[in-house]
Amino acid sequence: MAELREQSVQQSGKGGHNGIVEVTDANFDQDVLKSDKPVLVDFWATWCGPCRAIAPIVEELATEYQGKIKIGKMDVDSNMATPQRYRVTGIPTLLVFKGGQVVEQLVGYKPKEVLVQALNKHI
Repeated sequence: MAELREQSVQQSGKGGHNGIVEVTDANFDQDVLKSDKPVLVDFWATWCGPCRAIAPIVEELATEYQGKIKIGKMDVDSNMATPQRYRVTGIPTLLVFKGGQVVEQLVGYKPKEVLVQALNKHI
């Protein structure tokens, strides 16, 4: 299952079918901080069970909020600078950025309703 999820993130790349952007240390400033829309970034890893559990919810949100909020995923094993910069110590961590600033932080598995409430405050 982790392999499938990883492939879907890699295949989606910039403009994937599910609207999820693969965020990296290299593209973070451009794709997240300089975005004209709020951005939800899911910090995850392939070995993280709760990350795999929340993945389908994040994918649903990407579809439901398309055009309103950008959704990105960052693999913390491949990108270490950005998680350190934002003090991401546990995963999954979901950060909502607006205007280059963190406006929401959700740590651990959360039900969809909690994520929806957090996103709706910023659109």
